[in-house]
Amino acid sequence: MLIELRPFEDRDYDAARALWEATEGVGLSDADERPAIESFLLRNPGLSLVACVDSRIVGTILVGHDGRRGLIHHLAVADSARRMGVGRRLVRQGLAALAQAGIRKCHLLVFADNVPGRAFWAAAGAEHRDGLAIYSLGTHEAT
Repeated sequence: MLIELRPFEDRDYDAARALWEATEGVGLSDADERPAIESFLLRNPGLSLVACVDSRIVGTILVGHDGRRGLIHHLAVADSARRMGVGRRLVRQGLAALAQAGIRKCHLLVFADNVPGRAFWAAAGAEHRDGLAIYSLGTHEAT
């Protein structure tokens, strides 16, 4: 099976969304609606990727940065393409794109109960950070 990696484009949204919805451990919100993803891709050109087999999307990774730190969202691989190195290739290429942009560190968030996701990231060499706590605020809180 030949797997091609290429930049995530606006036209990939529907197939990517379907993959995210079918992937255990991927949490979706209004930030994952088409306009928000299109904005993310415009803000971070060329960093996010899809993996394709015969033009069918079997993997995604959203990669962005704030000029200081990178952040990975929605690494997802279809069941049919797992255990073939697709996830590792997506991560490697995403990190390389961040490094080329001058970003030296990248964070990612994994749900605590996402056992397969946590195992993947540990095997990929990601450091689990016990000393951090994540908090979230909606921007509507400021109005």
